[in-house]
Amino acid sequence: MENNNCWLHRFAMLAAISTFLLLGAGGLVTSHEAGMSVPDWPNSYGYSMFAFPPSKWVGGIFYEHTHRLWASVVGMMTTILAVWLWRKDSRRWMKWLGVGAFLLVVAQGVLGGLRVVLNNDHLGGVHGVVGQSYFVLMCSIALFTSGLWLKISEQKPNVPRHLRVLVLVTTLLIFCQLILGATMRAQHAGLSISDFPLAHGQLWPDTSPAAIQHYNAERMEITNINSITAFDVILQMIHRIGALMIFICVATCAVLALRELGKRDPLAKFALFWLGLITAQIGLGIWTVLSNKAADIATLHLLVGALSLVTGAFWCIIAFRRSACVPVTQHETFGAFGNLAK
Repeated sequence: MENNNCWLHRFAMLAAISTFLLLGAGGLVTSHEAGMSVPDWPNSYGYSMFAFPPSKWVGGIFYEHTHRLWASVVGMMTTILAVWLWRKDSRRWMKWLGVGAFLLVVAQGVLGGLRVVLNNDHLGGVHGVVGQSYFVLMCSIALFTSGLWLKISEQKPNVPRHLRVLVLVTTLLIFCQLILGATMRAQHAGLSISDFPLAHGQLWPDTSPAAIQHYNAERMEITNINSITAFDVILQMIHRIGALMIFICVATCAVLALRELGKRDPLAKFALFWLGLITAQIGLGIWTVLSNKAADIATLHLLVGALSLVTGAFWCIIAFRRSACVPVTQHETFGAFGNLAK
């Protein structure tokens, strides 16, 4: 990494961390059912967003308004990063990656605003998924601007193709799992299944109309605003099955990485870290159920899920980069990874 790009990497890291915090702020908004606490946009109760009096930041307004303010900060940082990349990074693909990040953060802001203006919960789910994708992109930019990116292709041995494919498929599964999670959160129906490891006392819950009516009558959630449906219950079961599948896949990745790359290989250690994240994520999911969907626990569950997705994405990027055969120089950092992406 050239010396004049050192600060670019540091700023990209700061932007990625800020995006992670923004995900947490958004998670708290949803977990506290505060999405419509400020019913207008881009203003806040008629005030300019940046002139809204702090004395009015109470209850759900605090979570919603601070989320908006922090989103504005992240949007500004992304704009600066895009301009910086365009002016100072010699790699053409990185210039356009910065433009892509700028366009994505604009789209994310518009989605968040439309979710309020149209009072559309489904747009809230899309907003959450785009937020996860944006976080992966910002973390990737931080990686691509680092000195580590120049050294990856020098590491040996190459990663076997079947292991690379398994990691890629597992990462896509995690992304699909996050879509399921965002869909469930957008229903604003609280917990559709309130017990674990059973589901309404059974291995597979009854979803007949009479059973759903009984479940709704039994529910104790104070913050719930919607009744659950059979679809909500089935979605929760699919989410649980998906978590088990992801754990098996990540555990398999870790075993194969240790066996085929060796215990000292950085990717093997990274695979173990990934397995630890997934284990923690499952534990937080169980805790979310047993705590009756406590806001802080549910938000932490979301954040660890985001880290799990980024870890899988990094594993894929590094593995494919390392397995490319074309040598790289400081001015050809994209190298064979560019050929892979074509």
